[in-house]
Amino acid sequence: MTAESNDVVLPGEIPPEAVAGVAHQIQRQTAIERYIGVTMEALGAILVVAEVIILFWGVTTRYVLDSPSLWTDETAIILFIWLTMLGAVLGYQRSEHMRMTTALQMLPEAWKPWVNAFAQVVSVVFLAGIAYQSVIYTIQQYIMLTPQFEIPDSWRSSALPISFGLMLVMAVVRLRLVRPAHLIGAIIAVAAIAAPLWMFQSTWASMGPASLAIFFGPVVFVAIFSGTPIAFSFGIATMAYLSFSTHAPLSIMLNRIDIGVSNMLLLAVPLFIYLGVLIEVTGMARNMVNFLVALLGHVRGGLEYVLLGAIFLISGISGSKIADMAAVAPILVPEMRKRGNDPGKMVALLAAACAMSETIPPSIVLIAIGAVAGVSIAGLFAGGILPALVAALSLVIYVGWKARRSGTVTPRASWRTIGYTFILALPGLALPFLIRTFVLGGITTATEVSTIGIIYALLIGLITWKQVQWDRMYPILADTASLSGVVLLIVGCATAMAWALTQSGFSHALTEMITHAGGVLPFMALSIVVFVVLGSVLEGMPVIVLLAPLLFPVARALHINDVHYAIVDILAMGIGLFAPPFGLGFYGACAIGRVSPEQTMRNIWPLLAMLVIALAIIAAFPVISTIML
Repeated sequence: MTAESNDVVLPGEIPPEAVAGVAHQIQRQTAIERYIGVTMEALGAILVVAEVIILFWGVTTRYVLDSPSLWTDETAIILFIWLTMLGAVLGYQRSEHMRMTTALQMLPEAWKPWVNAFAQVVSVVFLAGIAYQSVIYTIQQYIMLTPQFEIPDSWRSSALPISFGLMLVMAVVRLRLVRPAHLIGAIIAVAAIAAPLWMFQSTWASMGPASLAIFFGPVVFVAIFSGTPIAFSFGIATMAYLSFSTHAPLSIMLNRIDIGVSNMLLLAVPLFIYLGVLIEVTGMARNMVNFLVALLGHVRGGLEYVLLGAIFLISGISGSKIADMAAVAPILVPEMRKRGNDPGKMVALLAAACAMSETIPPSIVLIAIGAVAGVSIAGLFAGGILPALVAALSLVIYVGWKARRSGTVTPRASWRTIGYTFILALPGLALPFLIRTFVLGGITTATEVSTIGIIYALLIGLITWKQVQWDRMYPILADTASLSGVVLLIVGCATAMAWALTQSGFSHALTEMITHAGGVLPFMALSIVVFVVLGSVLEGMPVIVLLAPLLFPVARALHINDVHYAIVDILAMGIGLFAPPFGLGFYGACAIGRVSPEQTMRNIWPLLAMLVIALAIIAAFPVISTIML
């Protein structure tokens, strides 16, 4: 995703109104930036394929040949950090790193170049500092040996200085596009912020946890709302806190970033992103939607039900909300337009449906919260289905009520058509059940099952429909690497930031405050508000990684079930993610549906209100989340 404007654009998909601007930016790129981009695309594509092959081979040797390959996990994790970091470089070259630009767009035109220059200078400062520290960290890792191959760990960790160094080169080169006056003003502004932080180091250190209000308050928000990439904003705040308020070496920050992007569970993120695109390329998504249209298209408001059903089904395959919208919208939105549906209402329903489906396995945020909070992935996969059904039912009730007044009706499909479309859709309908069976049955991990889905999708597309578009494979693989790097770099920087918050004593203070606030009910209410608000501003993954290590210990102290608390948090975050005016998911739905945010905004509030009611019910009755455990 990118947020160069309020619209969120899929990798490889550029809105018509932005084509001219993007083409102009590409033309202005230097030869070194283009060379870096081409190289990262090739390496990223190779690494995605390598991860699929290695993990699939590991599953095969363990369960088919009954002779486990001990080298597969270590090889996969070594390649994973290279995939993440090189993907982050590719994302930077493509300007796809997630940014918060809503505030920037509200500024007068004359101010925007100044703020953009400030964001670029902040990025250069962060990348320069982190690149230098990553070199030191990699040298330190040389004495550490990997458990299986017994080679220096620096072979793995060297991905950090190489990637940060390449991004720094591009960031410095891009400064040539900034007018000298704007650049000088930005440097002065950054110096004006850094000077008091440096001059009053002893003051910040004596304040203890109270200094967090400075470094993780104004510093973070100034960086984020200026348009600095979210990952860089988290990183520079953490770097400033460690440098000016503690005596801890900055190499610790690199260690936490390394841990954040090297978690084996998070390897599922790029693989499920790739699987989500495959179900569209192979025709699976289209066949499932066609079946739902044949089955329900004739009832009043039928296509609205189809959209909800399609998102529910495909969410169980792709794991990515962007992939869900990209798979469903191109098929359904044109048909709904033909039937006279209001485009704003269609996209509002699309956004609400994606917010509803956040807990449907194998959602990437389920995997992320399980990884960072130590919650069973299998338990989350089992516990997320019924809450999603409750949320879906709330939307179905609203759609049914509206359809009685204005829904359109089309001729009923014949039983022959329904049967034919069902047969074509059956392989796709079976995939979510296949994924859940493999994970819940203990046959594969949440990471490994993604490779099963990828091989399955390729075989079905190749053998059954012969619809695999091989010419699209390379761009898809490169896009997967880029999007994965963008997402996982946020995870790494948020992990470092969360560690700093925990070590400072903030977590303990937060626990004490909430514990004395009145128990479970105030804590759950506060958690919902926090995840809705921050989910809107920061997007899902960084919120999960930042808050889960802080709040889950409090929830456990209050005897709240881990799975129940995780499901409530994820649904709250999903509502925020698709809530205007800040939610990035909301703008993503508008971009995919080719509808202006203004048209959609007035139609989404009743749908979000229904989801809030559903969330309150789920939070009040833990059995909804735990009955299937």
